[in-house]
Amino acid sequence: LPTRLLKHMLPWRNAATWRIAFSGGLDSTVLLHLLATLSQHHSLPALSAIHVHHGLQAVAEAWPDHCRSVCAALGVRLDVVSVQVRPGASVERAAREARYAAFVAAIHSNEVLLTAQHRDDQAETLLFRLLRGAGVRGLAAMPRQRPLGRGHLLRPLLDVSRAELEAYATQQGLNWIEDPSNDDHRYARNFLRQRVFPVLTEQWPQTSTTLARSAAHLSEAQGLLDDLARIDLHRAITP
Repeated sequence: LPTRLLKHMLPWRNAATWRIAFSGGLDSTVLLHLLATLSQHHSLPALSAIHVHHGLQAVAEAWPDHCRSVCAALGVRLDVVSVQVRPGASVERAAREARYAAFVAAIHSNEVLLTAQHRDDQAETLLFRLLRGAGVRGLAAMPRQRPLGRGHLLRPLLDVSRAELEAYATQQGLNWIEDPSNDDHRYARNFLRQRVFPVLTEQWPQTSTTLARSAAHLSEAQGLLDDLARIDLHRAITP
């Protein structure tokens, strides 16, 4: 796992800073630990972490202190940013918008923000968007990299399963936050993760892998469509 992560990060070795979006959950805890460990043996950009505090649950008030403790033990600087989540029909969407607004404000030129979404997340995203009637661009799910503010967003764990992350965390004796809202099936992603995917995986064990692969094919198709659109635009331009 460390070798695979380092391979994905090689093109970004000249960045000024690698900033980890650190929620304190399993996925971002593993990503933070991996990068902090790699930095002890390789010449990497400066590491720092950012924790976005939404304040949506009473139990979440203890999470910033947990994140500070983890980062202090690993020698990684942590910034805690508190945000206000706009009330609306979708708490999930509003929280995501507030979180990414905080990331955009925090990231500087030639910096990379690393998020810990993994292969299972990618499969869930594809299925979620399929159920919403998305087209090719939406079904391409989460891109591995994209511009973000003055820097870039990178998802280096998209080819890693949640099971692999859990195995690493157990092997390393890591502690992480379990968000109680993850058990609330009123949220669409939780319903897919806990009610739908177990049934699909029982019948088709490689469900997450194949759905993530489909997302990659659709991403490639969208890239080709974009290239064709640029060619058409160039041909359409007249003096």
